[in-house]
Amino acid sequence: MPIIINVDVMLAKRKMQSQELAEKIGITQANLSILKTGKAKALRLSTLESICKILDCQPGDLLEYVKD
Repeated sequence: MPIIINVDVMLAKRKMQSQELAEKIGITQANLSILKTGKAKALRLSTLESICKILDCQPGDLLEYVKD
């Protein structure tokens, strides 16, 4: 998939665990895992906003486009 979601990178920079982020943004850890592994087909803007708010980052810090 040409869009890469770098949630793990930001979690490491913020020294936060996936479970803590999932709880704070109100999604299951399983859904966060799907997002992190790139298996998600869609991402709600409200979820992206929540992740950015909690991790104190910009959407561009989380999303990366890579040509096939």
